Amino acid sequence: MITPDHHHVSIEREPHTDEVIARGGDARAAGILQRSGFVPVVRAHDSYHRLPLALETDDQILHAARAAGLLTSHGYSVSADPEFASSRQTFAYVTLGQQVASVGERIDRATHTQEVTEALTELTASHDGVLDGARTCLTTAATWIEELGDAADPARAGRLRQLAEYLDHVRLDLAGMRNDLAERHADHPRRTACPGVDDNEREASVTCSCPPTPPRPPAAPAAGPPRRAR
Repeated sequence: MITPDHHHVSIEREPHTDEVIARGGDARAAGILQRSGFVPVVRAHDSYHRLPLALETDDQILHAARAAGLLTSHGYSVSADPEFASSRQTFAYVTLGQQVASVGERIDRATHTQEVTEALTELTASHDGVLDGARTCLTTAATWIEELGDAADPARAGRLRQLAEYLDHVRLDLAGMRNDLAERHADHPRRTACPGVDDNEREASVTCSCPPTPPRPPAAPAAGPPRRAR
């Protein structure tokens, strides 16, 4: 059995269908391809990405060259048809999803409930939080799709609004947990800053990898009053 190479991606034009197809890579590569205009195709025994059929040839070349450049800048090995080669340097960039995932990294490094509360606030803020922004995107997309004119578009728009409403419930539920955590204001019992690092060092806030301090032995019971001799 051939093991797939998740660090290699091929971008080629199928000679029989004239479709531009990308194969290989991992989940991160899939995200890069989709940001470059490719759509995923999943079948029972095969999966790949291809460019939309409605694209003109010049647009196909532009999208495929962008994908090849981005994949290369992120460290992937790319084999592409010569028509998709580009002399322009494509720089890697931090996606919105990676920025949101960095909130999880902050939580992983946290040693106090306040730090986690602040991180969760980025998700739950009612005006400019991540979840509220996602809900706005869904409702805006619903209005846009509803006006396309296809018979099924109103149903698609309705489903998007349902998802937006569900996302708002998720935000409110998570906000309640965030508020409960804020009230506790306590250190995590198994995640403490390492005492061996000076406060002025960059690593001072990193969670210590040392084993947790063992609990103190219970104090000996206080001695009672001396007994009187008979």
